[in-house]
Amino acid sequence: MRTMTWRSLALVLVIAVLVGGAHGYRLEAAPPQGTAQTVDFHRDVRPVLAEACFACHGPAEATRQAELRLDTVDFIGSVVLPGNAEGSPLFQRLTTEAPIGRMPPLSSGRTLTAEQVDLVRQWIEQGAHWGTEVSAVQVQADRATSAGRVVDFGREVRPLLAENCFACHGPDEQARQAGLRLDVQEGVFADRGAFGGPAIVAGDAEESLLVHRVSAGDPVTRMPRGGEALSGSDVETLRLWIDQGAEWESHWAFIAPERPLVPMVSDAEWPRSAVDSFILERLEAEGLSPSEEADRATLLRRVTLDLTGVPPTPTELSDFLNDDAADAYERAVDRLLASPRYGERMAVEWLDAARYADTNGYQTDGERSMWRWRDWVIDAYNDNMPFDQFTIEQLAGDMLPNATLDQKIATAFNRNHSQNSEGGIVPEEFLVEYGVDRVSTTSTVWMGLTLGCARCHDHKFDPVSQKEFYEVVANFNNIPDRGKGFKYVNSPPLVTAPTVEQQAELDDLDGKLAAARAARAELDDEALAAQRTWEVAVAQVDGLNWILRDDLLVHHGFEGDIAGIQTTAEIPAVLEDGLPEFVAGRIGMAAGFDGQRFVNAGASPEVSYDDEFSFAVWVYPTAKDGVILSRAGGGDQGEVGWGLYLENGKVRFNMSTRVLDDGVAVETLSDVQLGQWQHIAATYDGSKAPSGIRIYVDGDSQETTSLNDLVGNRLRVARFPLRIGASGSDKPRFQGRIDDLRIYADVLNVTEVAVIATADSLSEIAAIAPRRRSPAQSEKIRRAFLGQYASPEVQEAGGQVAELERAREDLWKSFPTVMVMEELEERRPTYRLNRGAYDNPAEEVFPGVPAVLPPLPPGVEANRLSFARWLVDPEHPLTARVTVNRFWQMYFGTGLVKTAENFGTQGEYPSHPELLDWLATSFIDSGWDIKALQRAIVTSAAYRQSSKVSADEFENDPENRFVSRGPRLRLAAQIIRDQALAVSGLLVEKVGGPSVKPYQPEGLWAEVNEGGVAYDQAEGDDLYRRSLYTFWKRTLGPPTMMTFDSSTREICIVRTGRTNTPLQALNLMNDVTYVEAARRLAERMMTEGGTTPEDRIGYGYLLATAHRPRSDAEAILVSGFRRHLDRYETDREAAVELVSLGERSRDETLDVAELASYTMVANLILNFDGTITKE
Repeated sequence: MRTMTWRSLALVLVIAVLVGGAHGYRLEAAPPQGTAQTVDFHRDVRPVLAEACFACHGPAEATRQAELRLDTVDFIGSVVLPGNAEGSPLFQRLTTEAPIGRMPPLSSGRTLTAEQVDLVRQWIEQGAHWGTEVSAVQVQADRATSAGRVVDFGREVRPLLAENCFACHGPDEQARQAGLRLDVQEGVFADRGAFGGPAIVAGDAEESLLVHRVSAGDPVTRMPRGGEALSGSDVETLRLWIDQGAEWESHWAFIAPERPLVPMVSDAEWPRSAVDSFILERLEAEGLSPSEEADRATLLRRVTLDLTGVPPTPTELSDFLNDDAADAYERAVDRLLASPRYGERMAVEWLDAARYADTNGYQTDGERSMWRWRDWVIDAYNDNMPFDQFTIEQLAGDMLPNATLDQKIATAFNRNHSQNSEGGIVPEEFLVEYGVDRVSTTSTVWMGLTLGCARCHDHKFDPVSQKEFYEVVANFNNIPDRGKGFKYVNSPPLVTAPTVEQQAELDDLDGKLAAARAARAELDDEALAAQRTWEVAVAQVDGLNWILRDDLLVHHGFEGDIAGIQTTAEIPAVLEDGLPEFVAGRIGMAAGFDGQRFVNAGASPEVSYDDEFSFAVWVYPTAKDGVILSRAGGGDQGEVGWGLYLENGKVRFNMSTRVLDDGVAVETLSDVQLGQWQHIAATYDGSKAPSGIRIYVDGDSQETTSLNDLVGNRLRVARFPLRIGASGSDKPRFQGRIDDLRIYADVLNVTEVAVIATADSLSEIAAIAPRRRSPAQSEKIRRAFLGQYASPEVQEAGGQVAELERAREDLWKSFPTVMVMEELEERRPTYRLNRGAYDNPAEEVFPGVPAVLPPLPPGVEANRLSFARWLVDPEHPLTARVTVNRFWQMYFGTGLVKTAENFGTQGEYPSHPELLDWLATSFIDSGWDIKALQRAIVTSAAYRQSSKVSADEFENDPENRFVSRGPRLRLAAQIIRDQALAVSGLLVEKVGGPSVKPYQPEGLWAEVNEGGVAYDQAEGDDLYRRSLYTFWKRTLGPPTMMTFDSSTREICIVRTGRTNTPLQALNLMNDVTYVEAARRLAERMMTEGGTTPEDRIGYGYLLATAHRPRSDAEAILVSGFRRHLDRYETDREAAVELVSLGERSRDETLDVAELASYTMVANLILNFDGTITKE
């Protein structure tokens, strides 16, 4: 790809700075101050300082910081310079923008309004006069003022204790010091026996040991030991809480939410819903007002991006702006919620949480196929599946009565984790890792808890023991997962998961097959009568025989010739290490083997781990060890390849890349008989598991034991010939006789194996009365007749059925699979692990839930299904809160609980606790209606606010935690790309399907892929699918999206950050995705936008931002266009090069110089702050 010149880049950056701020924060100047009045310290300033500063710089010596008192005259002249507010350290600390240096600190929960700060400024500028000496009454009043606030335990005290004390005095019994627990009420107030009295004396901070220890001057005595001392304001918070009675509350998140009353507010006109009343109540308490409503164009773009992930079209925008109905906005929201784009938009957030990817992770990071689960998520959102059902089906859909295919697909949620397939790993270790991952992910997504922190010991902050953690693991530790995955395909358990269209195709084929079978059945009586007549004749003919030829790959009859038939072609064979010997066989002649000679039968068949195949052979062994057949060779890690062997008298089937840690093998429990003929068959179903191998002796299925179940790699045998009687390794060669060796490209069923094991000829079988024949003899002669001797009509009917059966089998094999959850019949034991180590088990544990949360209903079996239902029980305190919080975060950038991933004691207290509980209880009461919840949020007045903010407003609510304005956020990575495709007209809208590989810089995968696997770029429409469908490699995510802070999908992520780096601008300007989108946008500007540069550029701007540019911005853009046009009219070759980037051909009816010039402008528009930002 040709990059822009630095000169072009410089121009783009300059214009971006000039124009891109058109829709940025408007940091308006604060209104001018009125005429200064005389400010009195004791009347005006002292109350301000008492409220905000005296806790750390007032009368209380125990909490005083920096030896600074603001309640006595001494500070004037030291931190206050009379007449010079800007030079006074006090004023500087009150007004600095640096969060660390600002006073009062944010952690204190105290703030000064702009008016209060201005009073201090005026007082200093007017000379900072102290006034009349303070009376004893005033001093006492100061003390009362500093202690006047009521300390909230949940919001102020518990977080302080959790951050500084719980590590040594919390839930973790092993780490607990001095017998003191500060995370539970009984621990705080209890007598500690030999360790002393209670840490806290309710109502008396001076007598409370906790206060003495956290405020001690001696570092040896002071707590937290070895850590940073608590700030003065934190100590004062503890002191006040204790003096106020030390009222204890359970952690708010562990108490089930109750529907709060909707508050009364002063401005009754502003709220549109209960959501707004809770928001306005907080704003009024903070002395703030809501912002005005955003203009309609901004609002439609905001909600369209939020609900569908793409911007509105010009038609949608025009229709909305021209709709004067009172409910125009609500109807627009309903239209968006009904769009299939809605499900795609919502799924993006869920895929991050579910750590969805198209590869396994770890070193090889081989490909997997999980996209059918991704499509299930999209459909679930579009169908508005209730969230409780959405939960149960993903966690335990397979355990529901008569589980449907869709319900089984849903359980792939907890198979999305990374999976190790490297050689040499210990499978048991990774079984533990997967169980831990499932619990960590599930607890984060549904409960907002960090349960994974209790893997090695009791949780240090939340009341969850290590034993309870493993009890939760036990719910997810009962699937037939072997620990080591397959490198390049899905690992069991899995299901075949046809799409709706594929299922329709299958149903159609099944209908044809049923009709063909019915037609054949109508001829059964006629065929049977004809067969009986034919048998009479056959009984009179000696030596007539028949073999099963369907899917036959190799056949060596050894009738005096070592050569055989392979894939319908005669393949010469070579006898090595001896002279040929032919002896009497089970069927005619047989080849003799002496432990040295063997047959080199050429390079066929090419079957491996993923293929279905079967071996069938007559053997007459004279030794207990020997290779019957193989395509294998020796190596420094044992035999590589596949084969059928006698090992100490037992039949062994083996396939291996490395004998010890990468292969699959089984062996019979019973020995073969030496010195007699036996028919041995082995079938393999391509599952790469011992359960997919069956061994038969004389047509009877044998009990086997698994010797190896560690397939990970691919198996390549091309370098080894098919050897009969030997291997390329040092395994003993066969001794005895071998006859009628066959290899089939299919899994022979029991009946077919029995037929092949029937050595009797057709003539011999025909001579036996039908009622005296064995089932295998009857089946052999029946198949022979129908296949070769029946009437043309019967053969045609049978052939039609066989053809349709093969077509069905091929169609089924072409369907995608998906890894799912599945219960073992016999429960796998789960143990508490000492220090979390897989090889250090302690006592056995059983499925359960943490005691701090509600118990399972009485009489319910504890398992994965009951756990899933427990999560969505209305009495569960976390699930509804955590879920509505993430939805709020999706719209406003930050949740009502900022730490969306942690609702535990280390998490942040809700900014609007009553609103959170109102949303949670409303969500439950609605029947867990997801769309109704989205509608409630996006139709609120809070959501509709303008995101414009003045300097003072920004200062009062810098992170918009009070929701004093509308959301303004840089778009998520996927939306940025999808928007560019949408506004340019390139976006291909197709819901679902396999993941696709759009543009990516060449060579990236070669650096991280084992063997340098290439990135096969998509073609045609697949280049322009939504980013949701982009192939996601864990070790190297899509670079465009990673640049814009996308999750890596290696672990569960429910809160992503947003950065602002030069790489992002360079990506938008130079990546072929955006250059091609800019060219297509330019074509739209030229063909749809009018005839003048002003009209065309305005149209492009409108497509990207939903607004026409301001006149000054338009002038800059038009000027830039004309400069580019001057250049490209003189360098048309450069213009052609620019507009030829990308796979979509350009519109050759447009002048190439003009098109290149508009492309540069469009490229700039796509890079604007206003374009990649939701306002």
